[in-house]
Amino acid sequence: MSTLSERLWQWPLRATAGVYIVDSGLNKWGADGEAAKQLHSWASATYPFLNKLDPQQFAKLLSAGEVMLGGMLLTPFVPAGVAGLGLLGFGAGLLGLYFKTPGMRRPGTPFPTQEGIPLAKDAWLVGMGAALVLGGSDGPGATGAA
Repeated sequence: MSTLSERLWQWPLRATAGVYIVDSGLNKWGADGEAAKQLHSWASATYPFLNKLDPQQFAKLLSAGEVMLGGMLLTPFVPAGVAGLGLLGFGAGLLGLYFKTPGMRRPGTPFPTQEGIPLAKDAWLVGMGAALVLGGSDGPGATGAA
């Protein structure tokens, strides 16, 4: 079992992403009809299987998922690797929106247009998730010994 000081490296990543994601989820919980339709339309354009959901149902599920993920990141007893996998998957899903939405990237490059910057920043969530997964609970450069 690692000591607290060996695990401190992960808390700036977990707190930054966790607080932001919880806030985002809470703000979506009471989404009105128009906001829910917009969220649903955007997500289902990239992920067509989401068309099966009602926009309000989608907004509630997205909200609950974000609050759960943010809570996992902010809960000390949830292992870094587990929280990191959740963050990695969530960030990858958001990057799917970035890569598949027309006009978000400069032609022929992975780099964002001005309009794409808000989605491109989700690459940071992927990086943070990967760091948590790779570092596990023992931290960067750990030997893996318990």
